[in-house]
Formats: sequence, C-alpha cells, structure tokens
Amino acid sequence: VQLVESGGGKVQPGGSLRLSCAASGFSFATQDMTWVRQAPGKGPEWVSSISDALAITYYADSVKGRFTISRDNDKSTLSLEMNRLKLDDTAVYYCVRGGRRTYSIYWSSRGQGTQVTVSS
Repeated sequence: VQLVESGGGKVQPGGSLRLSCAASGFSFATQDMTWVRQAPGKGPEWVSSISDALAITYYADSVKGRFTISRDNDKSTLSLEMNRLKLDDTAVYYCVRGGRRTYSIYWSSRGQGTQVTVSS
C-alpha cells in the first residue's frame, strides 16, 4: 500500500490549494477514502471522506462549504480542493484509507502527508 500526497504549500488567508493523493497497492475503486489533518501539537482531525463507487461525500463542519473532496477511480487519485483558507487550516494533510468511522484502522499506513500553511 502506498499513498503519496502532494499539492501543499504556503498561502495567505482566503487563498486556495488543491491537494492530491496517488494511491497504489490496493483496490482503490472499492475503498472509501478520507482526508485527515494534524496541526502541530494536536491529534489527528477528520476533514472529509468519500465513499467508493457512489462517491458520496462527507465534511467536517469546520470545512463544509470551503473544501471539496473528489476521486478518480481510473487514476487511483484522491483530491481535496480547498478554498477560502483560514489560519486554522494550517496542518499536515494526510489521505487515509477508510471512511469517516473506519480510517483510524488504517492510520498507521497513511502517506507522508503534505504541509499546508496559511499565513499572512
């Protein structure tokens, strides 16, 4: 199993970023997927999940209306479009196998993460 996140960077408040996660080593199309973030000194925070075939999406209240999760099963890629970024969005973002209630099972096999820094 390999998950490789990319797309992070430093942006000003109100800016946008698009994160991507390239997945391999498992059946991506049949796996719910999740984005989780971890700010310095804090525990993992669930951000968003997307189901496998129907691509039903779920969002934390803190990002609802600003972030959009999507997937391309043909390319085994998970994405997170982040708009109107806030200072509190600063964190390392990880893509993780599993849905909102099951991603913790797969947490230890997460990718290396991508740093998102929102700063003026």
